[in-house]
Amino acid sequence: MKKVAIVCAAGKEGKLLVAEALSRGYDVTGFVRKAGDAVDPRAKKIVKDLFDLTREDLIGFDAVVDAFGAWTEETLSLHKTSLKHLCDVLSGTKVRLLIVGGAGSLYVDPGHTVQVKDLESFPDAFKPLANNMGEALGELRKRSAVQWTYLSPAADFAADGERTGEYLVGGEEYFVNDKGESRISYADYAVAMIDEIGNAAHIQKRFSVIGK
Repeated sequence: MKKVAIVCAAGKEGKLLVAEALSRGYDVTGFVRKAGDAVDPRAKKIVKDLFDLTREDLIGFDAVVDAFGAWTEETLSLHKTSLKHLCDVLSGTKVRLLIVGGAGSLYVDPGHTVQVKDLESFPDAFKPLANNMGEALGELRKRSAVQWTYLSPAADFAADGERTGEYLVGGEEYFVNDKGESRISYADYAVAMIDEIGNAAHIQKRFSVIGK
């Protein structure tokens, strides 16, 4: 039985990741920042801030999923510092680190010179978030001693979408389904993430998923 830790387990995606991992029969621990944060009662719950996590806290897991998210202007840089902290903690270990990533850093050209966030159609309101997440991914790529995987969602990442259990897998480039859509629900994204824990198909790689 795999032992899986979900960091920031009380968030919208974190809760779905916990539920999906439990549905596979995994031994799941949810890390939350506040005692009042709810975690599925079938999982273990540990109250500890992400920045306070140590190697001793995480070394016993097969996989650690980082579901951290920051949305306000003053906290956006935490995407970089939080991921750096988790990488430092897990560097040189066999524990996998899987990151809930963003779509803004996906490429739109074969030469990988233009990203989604660089397009004129990309909303200005989301550019600071996309830039910070993109910079965090850039630093992650340098971490040869970390067993990392970065999963980018579709451009339309739907919090309340249904769980179909199906998705399409891509790589570093933006792509769409047969309907011309780049959309995936939080629930189906969680399916893809927990599938990756089981199949280990993208070690030290970024990949992307969209709904069918």
